Amino acid sequence: MAAPGDATPIGSAASTEQLTEDVRARIPAPVLELMATLWRADRAAYVVGGCLRDALIGREPADWDLTTDAAPEAIAGLFPRALYENRFGTVVVRHAGSQYEITTFRRDATYSDFRHPDTVEFGSSIEEDLERRDFTVNAMAWGSSPGSEPSFVDPYGGRSDLGSGVLRAVRDPDLRFREDALRMIRAVRLAATLGFGVESETLASISRNAGLAAHLSGERIAAELEKLLAAPRPSIGLRLMAETGLLAVVLPELERQRGLGQNKIEGEDLWDHILRTVDAAPERPIVRLAALLHDVGKPDTLADGHFLGHDKAGAEMAVEMLSRLHSPRLLQERVAHLVANHMFSYQANWSDTAVRRFIRKIGPAAVEDLLDLRSADNVGSGLPADSGGLVELRARIRTQTAGRLVLRREELAVDGRDLMVELGLPPGRRLGRILDELTERVIAEPAINDRTILLDLARDLMTHDGMVDNPQS
Repeated sequence: MAAPGDATPIGSAASTEQLTEDVRARIPAPVLELMATLWRADRAAYVVGGCLRDALIGREPADWDLTTDAAPEAIAGLFPRALYENRFGTVVVRHAGSQYEITTFRRDATYSDFRHPDTVEFGSSIEEDLERRDFTVNAMAWGSSPGSEPSFVDPYGGRSDLGSGVLRAVRDPDLRFREDALRMIRAVRLAATLGFGVESETLASISRNAGLAAHLSGERIAAELEKLLAAPRPSIGLRLMAETGLLAVVLPELERQRGLGQNKIEGEDLWDHILRTVDAAPERPIVRLAALLHDVGKPDTLADGHFLGHDKAGAEMAVEMLSRLHSPRLLQERVAHLVANHMFSYQANWSDTAVRRFIRKIGPAAVEDLLDLRSADNVGSGLPADSGGLVELRARIRTQTAGRLVLRREELAVDGRDLMVELGLPPGRRLGRILDELTERVIAEPAINDRTILLDLARDLMTHDGMVDNPQS
């Protein structure tokens, strides 16, 4: 039998009995312990949804979700470390050092806002609960009701679709997407993360209902976009978003890149370039997001076949877009910083001082991300990844950062108080200018970052700019 976390998919030809045992073997012991507690209380208990889907195809589930016929209050009563603070019937249980969600069976309800059910109606069977789920591959369960042995429950052929690599809506796709418009974005995201195709009628329904995505909150869209960009090939989902009309609704700035020509790869437009770039970017959220947005300013800056200033314009647009998605401010700033600087041009005749100034401008924490963005941009342009001297620049940056690199005032061997005490300088703009000049001198010649040397340099600077004669100015 496979152990929990085994990467081997469970064979589609397995008998029902063998499938039941194979699934049981994939479920971690703490989850089985939670289920056993519910069974001892004469309650139903099933693992359900994406965790079961992932276990069947040999992926490590991110978490394990359970469902039961017990009401939320009854669930909380069975587990002493439980938390129930929502109206959707989900109880968070802390067990064996982890958190698990246990949700009461639910049945279909009306969704007038295309986002949330108007009322939460608890169901009485696992079949009712599976009927309301989004896709067949997520509408499978393993477990049992009181008085029966654990079994695999698959009323909509999810196991078959899983084996075929197909995403198919449960029953009527129009109904599923009108219940919760986020399911359309989830479909294209799952297509990318799982490497699946979307069944034709389900895909057509997304195109018919794409406009409903306008009802979604920025936070929910951002969460799906982050997962999509973490896929091995985000372009699969991004292309589906464009083809179904979702892109025009949730990220209209990117929709404008479709059909915009540029002198990159023959026969491909700016959107094709973006897709190639995102796929080539390393699987780090900041770099992937910057790759998606790095040329967002091009449509607005096109003039005479050129895109002058698109980097700066794109940085401003990136902040606007990410703000609309309610992304954290720090994320907005980091992505915009990469977009604003992605057009840098390295020359082999740069001095070591120039390399250090480049590191200071970009920031030591961001320089690797920027080089990786440029490398992906090269691939997206049909060039070798390390075009533009990136190999040499990376090596020179590593050499500089391996030593004691001084890039800011705070890293000097002296500070403002030293200059005030030793040289009699009063606080003010001239003190700041002295410190800035000392920083520039140390960037040019790191070996002079010594207290005595810097104090002597500061005295010389005071003498030559007249600070001694007019210390208060």
